[in-house]
Amino acid sequence: MKRIYLDHAATTPLDGDVSAAMMPYFSEQFGNPSSVHSYGREAQQAVDRARHMVADVFGCLSQEVIFTGSATESNNFAIQGVVRNAQKRGNPVHVITSSIEHESVTSPCKQMEREGVSVTYLPVSQDGFIDPTDVAQALTEHTVLVSVMYANNEIGTIQPISEISEIIQEHNLKTKSYKLKTVFHTDAAQAAYFLPCRVADLGVDLMTVSGHKAYGPKGTGVLYVKKNTELIPLIFGSGQEYGKRSGTENVPGIVGISTALAKAVADRDETGKRIIDLRDHLIARVCKEIPGASLNGSQKERLPGNANFLFRGTRSQDLLYMLDEEGVAASAGSACQSKALSYSHVLHALGLSEKDANASIRFSLGKDTTKKDIDSAVSILVKSIRKLQE
Repeated sequence: MKRIYLDHAATTPLDGDVSAAMMPYFSEQFGNPSSVHSYGREAQQAVDRARHMVADVFGCLSQEVIFTGSATESNNFAIQGVVRNAQKRGNPVHVITSSIEHESVTSPCKQMEREGVSVTYLPVSQDGFIDPTDVAQALTEHTVLVSVMYANNEIGTIQPISEISEIIQEHNLKTKSYKLKTVFHTDAAQAAYFLPCRVADLGVDLMTVSGHKAYGPKGTGVLYVKKNTELIPLIFGSGQEYGKRSGTENVPGIVGISTALAKAVADRDETGKRIIDLRDHLIARVCKEIPGASLNGSQKERLPGNANFLFRGTRSQDLLYMLDEEGVAASAGSACQSKALSYSHVLHALGLSEKDANASIRFSLGKDTTKKDIDSAVSILVKSIRKLQE
């Protein structure tokens, strides 16, 4: 039985070129970048090269690239770092985010609320979009941070980041005389492989990227920190990463994530177009061959590889087990949430009932997905749903 992997939003396989680039730093070039001898200098040079590669992808200064251990760490660093910096001034602190963020954004926001911070969770449309005017209306003189994800991990919707940035910049110009600047953060973990991440075009001050969502290694992340953006570190120690993230650098991982991001840019146009064609083929077949099936989120403004469906009359966990038995790997939503079997807050924000949210499945395609894979998966899906309905 051939296995068909359609859960690339959860994680991607390590690219062969990325693996090859990493391998020397596990063995012969194993030095600590903080050491002054030749072993250490070799490691430091590798980190420096990687930082320049990521800076080229982001269109930023190399010292604005901070390597972390994951997107979760980067998101926590962005949110807690900005809020802690604002709190030390003794003024009220307000944060704006959306109702469909990843748990690594919503959880620190809820923790900040428990500590007295005011947090506004913006609603989304039925297709999963934030209205930029809602951001404008929510901004106050005490707003220190706006955090809106670039593209959603469950339904793939792509948010109008540059429009939101313009609103925040205008707000900062009006109020800069008496308050802290409102910092704009975006979680681009799902977007980095498919979408341009030039920070000047997006207009962000902070941006989170993950390695394993872009054919890089797990346990790696990046936080872009625009020059002069003030935030207090999460991790204190010997002052690595320009004093923003202490701890001995994960040299193989840093080499891996930088190589993966550079390769994503080089392959983006060709790969993205092919995956969009496959995704649209999948959507067309599912909606035609499965009575009552519908797409969650927007068909147009969504990530190339994402297709999230509602199959009324089923339970997603039952269907996922049946698909897995036939060799098809899919997901009921966020991989970080799946073991808890909880009601998706993203689908709830779209207006789905608990029953419909628990009848929804996400298929996420990757660069190695083929049309044959899609056709086989749809045939297995149709057969599985018929069995459940019978």
